[in-house]
Amino acid sequence: MAAPNAQMVTADDAPEGRRRAVDPELEALELELLLEAVARRFGFDFRSHDRAAIRRKLAALMERRALHTLSQLQDRVLHDVDASSALLRALGVPPATMFDDVQEAVQLLAVAEQCLPGAPLPKVWLADCAGAEQAWTVAVLLAERQLLWGTEIHATVTTDAQLDEAVAASIPADALPLYQRRYEEAGGTGRLADYFEAHGGRLVPVPQLRNRITWAQYNLVTDASFNEFQLIVCRRALPDFGPLLRQRVLDLFDGSLAVFGALGIDRPLDRQARMAGHYVTLLPGLSWYKRVS
Repeated sequence: MAAPNAQMVTADDAPEGRRRAVDPELEALELELLLEAVARRFGFDFRSHDRAAIRRKLAALMERRALHTLSQLQDRVLHDVDASSALLRALGVPPATMFDDVQEAVQLLAVAEQCLPGAPLPKVWLADCAGAEQAWTVAVLLAERQLLWGTEIHATVTTDAQLDEAVAASIPADALPLYQRRYEEAGGTGRLADYFEAHGGRLVPVPQLRNRITWAQYNLVTDASFNEFQLIVCRRALPDFGPLLRQRVLDLFDGSLAVFGALGIDRPLDRQARMAGHYVTLLPGLSWYKRVS
């Protein structure tokens, strides 16, 4: 029996180095309860996401907020709007900066030149878009080849907060030199500054570019197909999806892609998947596909 004046030391308040090791089974239970709570309370279902990816993202969030257990995180998320917003942001696709993946930009442009010309009103879907700067990158690439002005870009994000951020986004003027270098590495031949104008001390795309992008809140886990597209790109969100959710999303894309349209994903299609027979590889050795049937 403890002495009358002794204090019990728990896993949550023990000094660093004395904290008890996490029980893997308990942590797994906490994670499932947290994901269930998020689905029921906020309507965002991460239960089919890859567990290793979720744990990695949540660990970073907990460190930033000085939380020691997933149960603590769940309590904050259910009772604190700021915490719930932070969690949804952490579990989503990290925001991109313009031309942050030069090779992806080069590949996307090569694919767009094959699948967009010839369609009466080409449509591009950036599914689970990594924020405004990813969409602006695609718009600039298409403008570079005179493909933008007859094309609709549909950029979808998971939460209303992400949607608000994308619509109101801007960049600091001092970011342009870095973005210009990346743009040139991706094959750009003009001045990136020509696509932007000053607004409140920062830069936003010119209306001709901005008006080609339609933003919407859309949940890949639960929502149905909403249009037919000539190009669908989802390379940054798919790695976090578990096998069943991944197949569900690929089936969604298959049902949304026009014949002779192109699909850009994170890794090669499983040749045993039921949709695989509809596609041929567009770029050798890379995960860009053309739908042929």
